[in-house]
Amino acid sequence: MPHDLILRPRVTVAALIERDGLFLLVEEHTADGLRLNQPAGHLEAGESPEQGVAREALEETGRAFVPQGLVGLYLSRTRRGAQQGDADVSYLRLAFFGTASAADSDRSLDEGIVRTLWMDIDALRASVGRHRSPLVLRCVEDYLRGQRYPLELISTDPSVF
Repeated sequence: MPHDLILRPRVTVAALIERDGLFLLVEEHTADGLRLNQPAGHLEAGESPEQGVAREALEETGRAFVPQGLVGLYLSRTRRGAQQGDADVSYLRLAFFGTASAADSDRSLDEGIVRTLWMDIDALRASVGRHRSPLVLRCVEDYLRGQRYPLELISTDPSVF
């Protein structure tokens, strides 16, 4: 197996949106079936991580997300099935916490997103088998432990834009 697949992770951003002890999740179609995830996706060319997480949250939930800080950086590895070339893939996830607006009922959700739902920590723990990755619960647990970093930790050079 080529090491470059493991050594060069794909960068993703995720939004942790908590309201009154409930966390906003999306239920989405994946190659592994219907899964739960935070609003999340790949960072795109020409955007900062903060812009990327705001875009992904809006596309997947119909809510404007304002990142307030960083929960953490998470490196994970997954083995994709035969349909996707049976390759190992690594991901670097930047997990942000912040606030979100009410859902815009006129906005359609991203392709593959079935619905949004609010779950408390007990429901999240009970549904681990349906999580898109182990990072779903890990990020929430870190957030609940008070792990929070200022946005100033992230610096995007103007050359990105």
